[in-house]
Amino acid sequence: MLDKSYVVPWGKRGSMSTGAEAAVLADLVHESAPLPAGTRRERFERSFAESVGSRHAISVNSAAVALHMAIRMLDLAPGDEVIATPQTHRATVQPLLDHDVRVRFCDIDPTTLNLDPAALEALITPRTRALLLVHYGGCPAEMDTVMALARQHGFLVLEDCVHALGARYRGQSPGSLADIAAFSLHNDRAGTVLGEGGLITCNRDDWAQRLHRLRAHDTDTRTAHPRVARAPEPGVPAGATYTVPLQRGCVRRPGSDATMTEAAAALGQAQLARVETAAAKRRALAGRLDEVLARYPFLTPQSAPAHSTHAYHLYTCFAGHQELRDRLVLALDRRGVEIQLRYFPQHLLPQWRHRGHLRGECPVAERSWFEQHLNLPCHALLTPHQEDYLIEALDGSLAELNGGAPVPAAVPATVCGQR
Repeated sequence: MLDKSYVVPWGKRGSMSTGAEAAVLADLVHESAPLPAGTRRERFERSFAESVGSRHAISVNSAAVALHMAIRMLDLAPGDEVIATPQTHRATVQPLLDHDVRVRFCDIDPTTLNLDPAALEALITPRTRALLLVHYGGCPAEMDTVMALARQHGFLVLEDCVHALGARYRGQSPGSLADIAAFSLHNDRAGTVLGEGGLITCNRDDWAQRLHRLRAHDTDTRTAHPRVARAPEPGVPAGATYTVPLQRGCVRRPGSDATMTEAAAALGQAQLARVETAAAKRRALAGRLDEVLARYPFLTPQSAPAHSTHAYHLYTCFAGHQELRDRLVLALDRRGVEIQLRYFPQHLLPQWRHRGHLRGECPVAERSWFEQHLNLPCHALLTPHQEDYLIEALDGSLAELNGGAPVPAAVPATVCGQR
């Protein structure tokens, strides 16, 4: 099955770039100014912050790095508690393994797969320091309720916005709804930079300053100060006063070299205007998929709140039980439609089971993964022919199930860690 060629593939996407991006890269090839200078990067960060509605945007070389650095801003201390969603990619919560904190996984809403605010309230204790949530598949979480609880109990909220470019919550963009947020510009996102890229958004000036330092070795750039030579040094008279330029290498604490390249930033800038176009294309396809599902009441789509706009990075739907879900996956596979299930409940992965997490901790998330949910292909690089074929294949598969087709023995759906 791994070598099978699908009519409608899930991923394996090439470049999303057009002539505009190619022209930008051609300009860079003939650039005379120093490319590490960061003028394009700074311009992209300003544009991205403005598009999201955030005071600051700090670009880095991947979404995983963005999440690591955003979590550093939470200043977690031993004994702190962090609440996190289990319905996400491992990169959301993996940085917490570096901290001596207790992670409490919060169950999800069965219709949105986002963190359930009712379950959240029951997990809050005086030691709760932070909350990590995701806008699953591009469906905005219920941020008003979440942020009200955060302000009431004094903890910070980090938005994982990896799926959320093009989404809206009460007219606002994810990434401006909490204390800090992380975005992805991976090749299969609404905006991409020919591979990997990430951004962190926040409104706090002190955090922005720390993130800029952390991104580049955390070098101390304070003004140089005078120093008196206490012993003769080559070329310096005894007792002479001279300056030490601290910005030339004095480092305050461990940092990194996570700077986004000028080429990636230039591509990101060129693609910002296309984010809404790509999201609109995915929403149009999602609307067609919804129409098919409406004819078969045994399968229901993920529902976004009425005051939200779904970005449809993932198109998710739910079967009534595991047998039905498995039969549908196989029926689509036979018709050449690739299916992947995202994501395995984080609290049941070995690294978290090692820390004491067990099955039964998040029953809604577990039931959804093992019995109900599946994700259909829905991305901007599907051709009109592939979209039409997907609609026909889905309709045909559901009609087959409605007629009582036999249940096969195995399911070939890919359990994938891709975001």
